[in-house]
Amino acid sequence: MVEHSNELDRAFHALADATRRGILERLSRGPASVSELAKPYASSLAAIQQHVQVLEASGLVVTEKRGRTRECRISSDAILRVEHWLSERRQLWERRFDQLERLLESEGNSADSKHSKSAAKKGKR
Repeated sequence: MVEHSNELDRAFHALADATRRGILERLSRGPASVSELAKPYASSLAAIQQHVQVLEASGLVVTEKRGRTRECRISSDAILRVEHWLSERRQLWERRFDQLERLLESEGNSADSKHSKSAAKKGKR
């Protein structure tokens, strides 16, 4: 469990930066070299390389040296782990909101019923 938690911590740390999210967005369309990933940014190639290293350390990205370039691609396993964790949380909160909705509806119906009975009593007087 702790290992799983550390993996998620690294992944969410990596996702906390807009540039790294942009890099992941680009990689969702397919593999790219670090220099390709750097094109849309005003940052230096070295800065983009550091972002890629953070993404790689988080497990979200895998890199491979090909000749003089380093090709990057998304690690679908790591993305699936993050997605699974988020999905579990979403399901939990959906269940809680469903329970709250049912409770509020039952209290609303109960209040409506009490109000109707009270109005009926006043009408008989």
